[in-house]
Amino acid sequence: MIRKAALLAAASLVLPLSMGAGPAASAATAATTAAATAAAPAFAYGEALQKSLWFYEAQQSGALSDWNRVSWRGDSGLNDGKDVGVDLTGGWYDAGDHVKFGFPMAFSATMLAWGAVEYRDAYAGSGQLTHLLNNLKYVNDYFIKAHPSANVLYGQVGNGGTDHAWWGPAEAMAMNRPAYKIDASCGGSDLAGETAAAMAASSIVFRPTNPSYADTLVTHAKQLYSFADTVRKKYSECVTDASSFYNSWSGYNDELVWGAIWLYRATNDAAYLAKAESGYANLGTEPQSTTKSYKWTIAWDDKSYGAYVLLHKLTGKQQYLDDANRWLDFWTVGVNGQKVAYSPGGQAVLDRWGSLRYAANTSFAALVHSDTITDATRKARYHDFAVRQINYALGDNPRNSSYVVGFGANPPKNPHHRTAHGSWTDQITNPEQTRHTLYGALVGGPPDPNDAYTDKRDDYVMNEVATDYNAGFTSALARLYKEYGGAPAASFPTQETPDGPEIFVEAGVNASGTNFTEIKALVRNQSAWPARVLSDGSFRYYFTLDGSTTASQISVSSAYTQCKAPTLHQASGSTYYVAIDCSGQVIAPAGQSQHRREVQFRISSAGTWDPANDWSYAGIPTTPGTTPVRTDHITLYSGATKIWGEPPGPVEEDTTAPSKPGKPAVSAITGSSARLSWTASTDNVGVTGYDVYLGSAKAGTATTTTFDLSGLTPATAYTAHVVARDAAGNTSAQSDGTAFTTSGTVDGTPPSKPGKPSVSGITATGARASWAASTDDVGVTGYDVYLGSAKAGTVTTTSFDLSGLTPGTAYTVTVVARDAAGNSSAASDGTAFTTTSAPTGGCTATYKVIGSWGGAYQAEVTVKNDGTSATSAWTVAWSSANTITQLWGGRHTVSGGTVTVRNEAWNGSLAPNATTTFGFIANGTSTAPNPITCTPA
Repeated sequence: MIRKAALLAAASLVLPLSMGAGPAASAATAATTAAATAAAPAFAYGEALQKSLWFYEAQQSGALSDWNRVSWRGDSGLNDGKDVGVDLTGGWYDAGDHVKFGFPMAFSATMLAWGAVEYRDAYAGSGQLTHLLNNLKYVNDYFIKAHPSANVLYGQVGNGGTDHAWWGPAEAMAMNRPAYKIDASCGGSDLAGETAAAMAASSIVFRPTNPSYADTLVTHAKQLYSFADTVRKKYSECVTDASSFYNSWSGYNDELVWGAIWLYRATNDAAYLAKAESGYANLGTEPQSTTKSYKWTIAWDDKSYGAYVLLHKLTGKQQYLDDANRWLDFWTVGVNGQKVAYSPGGQAVLDRWGSLRYAANTSFAALVHSDTITDATRKARYHDFAVRQINYALGDNPRNSSYVVGFGANPPKNPHHRTAHGSWTDQITNPEQTRHTLYGALVGGPPDPNDAYTDKRDDYVMNEVATDYNAGFTSALARLYKEYGGAPAASFPTQETPDGPEIFVEAGVNASGTNFTEIKALVRNQSAWPARVLSDGSFRYYFTLDGSTTASQISVSSAYTQCKAPTLHQASGSTYYVAIDCSGQVIAPAGQSQHRREVQFRISSAGTWDPANDWSYAGIPTTPGTTPVRTDHITLYSGATKIWGEPPGPVEEDTTAPSKPGKPAVSAITGSSARLSWTASTDNVGVTGYDVYLGSAKAGTATTTTFDLSGLTPATAYTAHVVARDAAGNTSAQSDGTAFTTSGTVDGTPPSKPGKPSVSGITATGARASWAASTDDVGVTGYDVYLGSAKAGTVTTTSFDLSGLTPGTAYTVTVVARDAAGNSSAASDGTAFTTTSAPTGGCTATYKVIGSWGGAYQAEVTVKNDGTSATSAWTVAWSSANTITQLWGGRHTVSGGTVTVRNEAWNGSLAPNATTTFGFIANGTSTAPNPITCTPA
């Protein structure tokens, strides 16, 4: 199965979409928006957000964290990366499969982070911020592993074809999972650029609470962006297995712009903004036109539309506004008589595969754009479009049904998802009903603009789920919760109850005689809470010696076994058992043969023989050849632990609980940690571990008599106690509790108001602001600098260099201090200043080498208007013997040894002191040209 409609997607990028009827209602006005705001929430947006985030925990690969809330998931993919000697465990499985596709994974992380960058208060207010941070860190930790050096990025783990050929739970995977990478010899600007965007965007989210981690993410993002910008290539040409699933149809220019935008937001380094604006010219256009693409949308492949919205938000420039408006008009009122198809029930349907995903992504970007613009008509239009599309997915549709698993009315119950389904026979149809509720997963939805949908597991067009389906959807939900509310579900999630025995034994009589009984026994593994492999299994069949028969008169044999030969053992008195050792056999819920092992064994007696009083004989079919049935009178073990069945008596069973552990002693108390130590418990067999509790909450487990508590809250009282466990699962009485209080204080005090800034070094485009430091009871961690109401940047010192200002313009600068707890001070008094007028003159060109490799190099030229009036065009010229193979941001000609570059239509007009950039790749060795001239027009 190919998850993405690659050919459909490719065609959709170049062919006009069929137009359907528009929404039932005309474009909403600002007044209707205000009325909607006052109304009660149409849906519990907080619950939808809560469950949508939970879905990402169901997608986790690797060793699961203690905070993972999915009771039916276990560790998986623990050998990922071993084939290349790199730890590539972790990250997210892409969809209902188990490939870790790095390209859509990075896009999903970027979109999730974007929602938190814009609407962090919604996550905090709904109680979901911790869950968001947990999930974002989980995926970013994987990106860090996947980027072991500057120009190496592992972009995929698992072969798509091999993975998709098997239908089973993640925990039981047995196929090879090769790792694929891009590097300096075969790059992937789209993959590296998107991963840079994900890490840069995530760094902004982590900055207030984990600045050191944010710094780590920025370091990786910068390296990845440089790699993307230098070794320019489509990643799917190098990670060729991805081309059948996530081929980079739009190329890599959109990711270079997108990555630069997010690095600018993360670092406030204007060079990244300049790079984004320069690369904007290379974004796709509608066929046979110079108009930027608007008949598609932001998704895993094409980020152009997000660039329209964010570059307008960051710069306010008209071109970006026009491109964003045109795109969103196509999704709402139409452009030149054409618009996205609409269903009678109001769903905007861009493409058959994952239609709701496209509508949700567009909705989130529309909400951000609506919150940015001032045009009241468009503000209401885009806002109301987004609310309508998200509400459609939540249940406001002709079916009156949710398209989010585990949410709302009549939600989907059979998503196309292997682990949630819980098959043990490698069959999409067995069992008939999906065993787990995949809360929060947004299904693909109606493939055509007719509102028709069927909840079928094997229809992956309508019922696929994926991390990228939920990304924009989650962020849009945060925005709607911020506006409308709608509480999260209480006591979510609830623990799932298994649908029956998971690993058990079936048995029946295979043959019988006056002096023997032959048993056919089957060990079955149908586990799903979580799915797990049994590789150290054994089972015991109990029988009783009759009359004067002795054990020496009993023999056991096997005509057919998939395990080891049977052996005879005494249980107690005249009770004996046949032991069958299946250790070394991998019995896993992975296929019709893989999930079971069969053993046929015979018990023969040279004395008397009557099976009627045998413990394990009771309740099984006695007619030879009858199908075996499940029996709990045969015990099954994993190692020394009994996991199924009951023996005939307590002889071999350990029912004695360990003794009560000693009262814990607490030492090394800090504001966030402490160490517990206690006297060991004793047990008749042996203590295997201790569960450590803080109050009623389990803090962790230990195999020794010490445990280090972490993540505690300063100045908070806790009570710790310990419970011992033995190998049989018996637990002791809890120890006496020990109360202690962490050091420090809860910081609810904001910093003092910073001093009024002084402004110096005023030029036409810049100035330096300095101020007296704020004070705080714990410590000031940084300052936010504002020009009017617009945030100009953040700094940890008491001075800030303002840049990118407009010549001859009045500004007022203020400063707000922040502390580590997120408290903000009152704004400082404002200081007014006016930039100087622009100098007279023409334009200048500054040449810079970006990178070089064998026989080629990349250079960038920045054109600046040094005059006092705007330019309408410019020309740059220099002499060079090298051959330019690719140039962007301008049009070049070569005459003799002279290179002449003229502006494109979109970057010829430069205001005084404004700049633009063009770049190129050339063969040869670069030397800085002298002179390089610039002529304005």
